[in-house]
Amino acid sequence: MLTLQNISYIHPDKELLFSGIYLSLNNKEKIALIGNNGSGKSTLLKIIAGELQPSAGQVKADTMPYYVPQIFGQFDQLTIAEALKIHDKLSALKAILTGNGTEKHFNDLNDDWTIEERCRDALNHWQLKELDPDQKLATLSGGQKTKVFLAGIDIHQPELILLDEPGNHLDIKARELLFDFIRSTSRTLLVISHDRKLLNLFDKVCLLDKNGITTYGGNYDFYATQKEIEMQALDHDLRSKEKALRQAKDKEREAIERQNKLDSRGKNKQEKAGVARIMMNTLRNNAENSTAKLKGVHTEKISGLKQEYHELRSSLPDINKIKLDLNNSDLQAGKLLSGASEINFSYGSVNVWQKNLSFELRSAERVLLKGANGSGKSTLIKIILGLLEPQKGALKKQQIKAVYIDQDYSPVDGRLNVYELAQSFNDAALQEHEIKIRLNRFLFGKENWDKPCSALSGGEKMRLMLCCLTISNQSPDLIVLDEPTNNLDIRNIDILTRAINDYKGTLIVVSHDEYFVEQIGLHRTIELK
Repeated sequence: MLTLQNISYIHPDKELLFSGIYLSLNNKEKIALIGNNGSGKSTLLKIIAGELQPSAGQVKADTMPYYVPQIFGQFDQLTIAEALKIHDKLSALKAILTGNGTEKHFNDLNDDWTIEERCRDALNHWQLKELDPDQKLATLSGGQKTKVFLAGIDIHQPELILLDEPGNHLDIKARELLFDFIRSTSRTLLVISHDRKLLNLFDKVCLLDKNGITTYGGNYDFYATQKEIEMQALDHDLRSKEKALRQAKDKEREAIERQNKLDSRGKNKQEKAGVARIMMNTLRNNAENSTAKLKGVHTEKISGLKQEYHELRSSLPDINKIKLDLNNSDLQAGKLLSGASEINFSYGSVNVWQKNLSFELRSAERVLLKGANGSGKSTLIKIILGLLEPQKGALKKQQIKAVYIDQDYSPVDGRLNVYELAQSFNDAALQEHEIKIRLNRFLFGKENWDKPCSALSGGEKMRLMLCCLTISNQSPDLIVLDEPTNNLDIRNIDILTRAINDYKGTLIVVSHDEYFVEQIGLHRTIELK
């Protein structure tokens, strides 16, 4: 069905992204493609889809793949029908049915008389019943755009399907539709995702990293188990190498001390025996050369062990190198932060919520804010943060320190570089070297300090945001996370999970990532309808 042979890709700036990529997909096979941000997963899918040309190697496919990208902004000026490449067929069918059909219309339709029905059924299936095929994609939300392209699968019925983070922006119901499709389809699938629930639907996981593609014959849980075994072996090797290095240094010290004692004894004997000065100098030089040679042998061995140790150390996952140290909020647990009584908000004459909202938010609570796309989650967050005032009802608020972290990590100011942003959070008057130590803890070495924040990936922005919170003298009383995992790989989701679990303040989370929600131990749910 699909074969990749020795694929390489070099960026226009001459940087090598990956090389020597081999992969085969058999007919009806379902494979998940995983890897850290920046490893080249999306680029590889674009190469398979024919949107990019590889720098070397060949892509062989028995059929044209249907490709659902991760980003849809490039389609905003198109209608739904144009984006799905069915505009000409729908226009031709309409002309023919109204008696205005030409030879071109019949050629465009190509006997596809069910195209309009399939389009309507597909949009209905993906919860897009209200949309018109002539509607511009620019008018749609991120979740609606994703569902439009997923509906295209039902319309075109392709045999080979490429999906790049298809769960992003989808609400719970739409995710279940996606999961059902993956479970039930007999088509060939290659899917990029960081959603562990979705990844567990596959019978094969392929990891893309600097070594190429490694295939694991099972779902994500199987892969995670295998990686844990590998990490235990790496940890064992690391401990063994540390022990060997320590023993080698001890042997070097003992050997040199022993040689020095022998040289000292020999010198004393020679002096007592009245050996001539010229002969004494020769003997001393011989002793020094012998000691230097002995030291050189041990130094060479220690140097080799050090290199092996550092190579093993560099194989550790980045998450094991990060040190999290969030200060706690000063607020006493259980203190009322926000109390809403029958509140509502309207855009124009239409209320955001069908029923007025009443709730209390107390310090140290961990709350899941749940609701379908368009249910008003973002509006409620803005009201809680004081960015909007409810137009109905009453709201009591305490003055608190709050941080709002959305999926684009907006608090990371793109006009600043990495060090400047960290310094902007430095209300504890830390010295420059202390800030740089914190940055190093979060994997921002000196080569990154002058890097503009606008050039950072989603995972890098998340790590920098967490680093800034550790630099601040006081952690926020409230952290609001709005779909924080959408642009993160699994490694960075693990880093975020650890940080959130260390945080003892108040937490509001909007997320459709069920695994992430389970891992951060939320106390209760506010559901909007």
